[in-house]
Amino acid sequence: MSILFYSRLEKPYGCFSNFSHHGIEMDGKWWPTVEHYFQAQKFAGTTYAEKIRNASSPKQAADMGREHRYPLRHDWEQVKDNIMLQAVLRKFTTHEQLRDLLLSTGEEELIENSPGDYYWGCGADGSGKNKLGQILMQARAILRQANSASA
Repeated sequence: MSILFYSRLEKPYGCFSNFSHHGIEMDGKWWPTVEHYFQAQKFAGTTYAEKIRNASSPKQAADMGREHRYPLRHDWEQVKDNIMLQAVLRKFTTHEQLRDLLLSTGEEELIENSPGDYYWGCGADGSGKNKLGQILMQARAILRQANSASA
């Protein structure tokens, strides 16, 4: 069986979305959502990254991160998955109720049911890479291991 998530408003798994309003502290700054942090990292070290951090919504942050007026950092394709993992891990270590929910999913496959995203989601026909779902499952395993090590 699989657990599908997409909209941050869907219960109970909408909080798995990067658009969920669960802020994180990364690089010494507070980010309103994982989406804000992730999109800004495309332009790390620039004033544009700070503008993304201050975006009024995760959708605005995503739109700003996809603008082609500014060049992406040269290593983006090599680092984006790890940046996502670190941000997702921080979200689930910062917010205990989210960590508990993620751990409660057991070994279920987590799938971002995004019809338009074939990299982070499953795409309209299910053939997408589901990278966000994979990263959530990786984070779940890391959190589970940390829990058993501290028990």
